[in-house]
Amino acid sequence: MIKASRVFYISAVIAILFIIWGVIPDSTLPNANLDNVTSIIQGFFVDKFGWFYLLSTTGLLVFAIYLIFSKYGKIKLGKPNDKPEFSYITWFAMLFSAGMGIGLVFWGAAEPLSHLNEPPFGSANTPEAAKTALQHSFFHWGLHPWAVYATLGLALAYFNFRKQSPGLISSILEPLFGNKIKGAWGTIIDTVVVFATVFGVATSLGFGAIQISGGLSYVFGINKTFSLQLTIIVVVTVLFMTSAMTGLNRGIKYLSNTNIVLAIALMLSLLFLGPTTFIMDFFTSTFGSYIQELPSMSLRMSPFSEEGRSWLNDWTIFYWAWWIAWSPFVGTFIARVSRGRTIREFVLGVLMVPTIFGAIWFAVFGGTAINLEMFTGANLTEVANDLGTESVLFALFEEIPYGIVLSLIGILLISTFFVTSADSATFVLGMQTTGGSLFPPNRIKFAWGILQSGAAAVLLWQGGLEALQTASIIVALPFSVILILVIISLFKAFQQEGKEINLSKRS
Repeated sequence: MIKASRVFYISAVIAILFIIWGVIPDSTLPNANLDNVTSIIQGFFVDKFGWFYLLSTTGLLVFAIYLIFSKYGKIKLGKPNDKPEFSYITWFAMLFSAGMGIGLVFWGAAEPLSHLNEPPFGSANTPEAAKTALQHSFFHWGLHPWAVYATLGLALAYFNFRKQSPGLISSILEPLFGNKIKGAWGTIIDTVVVFATVFGVATSLGFGAIQISGGLSYVFGINKTFSLQLTIIVVVTVLFMTSAMTGLNRGIKYLSNTNIVLAIALMLSLLFLGPTTFIMDFFTSTFGSYIQELPSMSLRMSPFSEEGRSWLNDWTIFYWAWWIAWSPFVGTFIARVSRGRTIREFVLGVLMVPTIFGAIWFAVFGGTAINLEMFTGANLTEVANDLGTESVLFALFEEIPYGIVLSLIGILLISTFFVTSADSATFVLGMQTTGGSLFPPNRIKFAWGILQSGAAAVLLWQGGLEALQTASIIVALPFSVILILVIISLFKAFQQEGKEINLSKRS
């Protein structure tokens, strides 16, 4: 019988204490409530270590690209005769659904629109600002975040399936620290992983409920109340818990495939019902600029402009910290579904497919939003200011033929992405708190599912979701150091394997 590890009990206690802290009224803890304290810490980290986030994330991308062309690319993530457990389509769908599917729906139109009105440099609401807006959306959701996920996912899959180590992030560091990592330091690392996953996913649950309620309110005129959002959380919890209990080969697999079908259908519908020629021209020219200017964007700071520095902190540095904080969850899940693939196949798949799909997605949704804003007189910015960012997508659909149908598909897609993100996280938390078991028991998954949903509901009620998001992102700084150690440990393991292969050939 698989038992919960001590990481489970430590993490659960910490999570409950943070939730209690989050609901304590400001008057009880003046200047010491969760929102205030986490905002101060995160602001300090972003301001003082923004350069470190940029260098770390860019370094991970360079490492991932190196692996594609290196001699290690032929190494299989598993035994020599292992075959991939899932087809390419299902594999892509699962890693994409877990990675950032719901975020693309939320920000697909809203982020480029925001950059159009407040660009990182230059004048707002100009053709140059429009190009910069889409280019930076590609940048924030493209190669860099997926390189973070690919690096950690690769290390976990390599050690778990090829070296038969437990599916824990602490076990990756054993080549560096030996058996010492099995003690207190290993427990601390795995607890940090669980902390980031619980609060990152709880935040997404809360914001997902906000967007679904925003869509229902915009389309059907239903009042956007906490009762509606709580009802959405309860329904989604029942769905993702049911899916999580059925395992990878049923619930998560089928829902992920459904996600990708709905996403492609929605994207193609908007492409052909919207300004098709403008979208494709915009995509072609802007994607070329993204590739061309990738090195300079990757290392761009703004030491001489306070306004430029503030924009970078609010967007690029925030995103890099958020992707690093999410990498334990997404990396663990990607690793779990990637047995039997070679390192080259794994890195190419994880880097290229989501990046290209995400770029097309932003071109369609962001391009349509910019076209409406600049050429038709539609004021989506006013909708964002008055009704919230979550309403921009539905305001965009209102300007397109068959908008009500697209809105309904959009609400359904948000809901299915919502469910797959949560059930994937529940599965990962089960793995991380049962010593890396590939088949965590349902009772452990059930406990984490209830805790995630409870945290989302309570903090949504108290207005503490942003504080929880900030708390999760704070983990990114120490975890970025762990990621650097992961690369060193992986290299050491590769070199050792190379020596063993050479010895076996000689003998």
